Amino acid sequence: MKLVVQVKLMPDAVQAPAIGATLRTVNERANLVSAVAFEHGVPREYELRKHTYAGLKASGLGAQAAQHVIKKTRDAYTTLKANIRAGNLGRPGSKRRVKAESKPITFRPEAAQPYDDRCLSWQYDVRTVSIWTTAGRLRNVRFACSVGALKMLREYRKGESDLIERDGVFYLIAVCEVPEAQVNENPSGFIGVDLGIVNIATTSTGYRAAGRGLNRHRKRQLELRRKLQAKGTQSAKRRLKHRSRKEARHAANINHIISKKIVTTAERTGRGIALEDLTGIRDRVRLRKDQRAQLHSWSFHQLGRFIAYKALRAGVPLVYVDPAYTSQQCSECGHIDRKNRVDQATFACRACGVTMHADDNASHNIDRKAEDVWTAGRESRVPTTLQVVWTEETIRQPVGPYLQARSFRTGSS
Repeated sequence: MKLVVQVKLMPDAVQAPAIGATLRTVNERANLVSAVAFEHGVPREYELRKHTYAGLKASGLGAQAAQHVIKKTRDAYTTLKANIRAGNLGRPGSKRRVKAESKPITFRPEAAQPYDDRCLSWQYDVRTVSIWTTAGRLRNVRFACSVGALKMLREYRKGESDLIERDGVFYLIAVCEVPEAQVNENPSGFIGVDLGIVNIATTSTGYRAAGRGLNRHRKRQLELRRKLQAKGTQSAKRRLKHRSRKEARHAANINHIISKKIVTTAERTGRGIALEDLTGIRDRVRLRKDQRAQLHSWSFHQLGRFIAYKALRAGVPLVYVDPAYTSQQCSECGHIDRKNRVDQATFACRACGVTMHADDNASHNIDRKAEDVWTAGRESRVPTTLQVVWTEETIRQPVGPYLQARSFRTGSS
């Protein structure tokens, strides 16, 4: 499993300008490579090297840096092509898609530049790095990170690291190959997790993460941005820049806390985790204009990703279920009716009369669906010593030393 660790570089007064100039130079060269790639119809990476490698070397870039500039440019076009194929840039002929296809990709001056072990070396004991720049090799560049991040770097760092600049501060984002834990193949049950806006997460074990504080924080940040943007002075612009990404960092921290609690509970109790598959929910849901900002700032996908990678590290099984009718179906009797959902917080079954919190009811429906999904997805473990006579309608598939089948009957020799 690949995880990333972000460390903050703390260069001195001599090192900082050299690192900044290096980022600007490699991204300027990447723009030139992008123009060549666009002119030649975006050839493959090896062919793109033939057109650009010599020029990059002649401009002062090292061999490894030139290779990385070419590779990141080609990867950018691969990503663009994938987004077009997936429809993320609109339909053929739309303004957004035409704009993306009609000009070369450009890179920001502070965009990320990959470094491999030939261009970057780590000294964990003294917390310094040695890094290649256009002004030569810089040694003893200090970095700062947490104790846990340093331990992960020391034990699992592998592959490339990206150098980026954000608001005048330099960061290294290192890739770590963390071994996956053995997944529990026989969970004692599942913890259903209902994701929402009023309550960020509600589990079938009774844990509820209220979203009141986060929603209040987002509303306050939105009003502050409106006032500063309306003012338009230089000091207001500086204030806006200073507060940029503050809301996103706050929301990410809350999602980390919630996901850690859910995964820890599942690991301790020997259960799995069940999430709703909410893909495309923003396109399906229709809301009033005053509710759209709240919906589009809902970070359910980020919380789901945090739960997924933490569950993978802990060996906790994770399944996704169909969200249809989880808020309308009674978790006690199974009756489905839109009128069961009295309001946002209240669920009252029209058939059996049970009353409970609507999110609690949905979480129980999710964990029940997870049991069915897990059972349907498990392999049929038929012992090799058992003679199996297949019927005509049976479909079989070899799975290692066993056979997976929909139906079978046993016989004797």
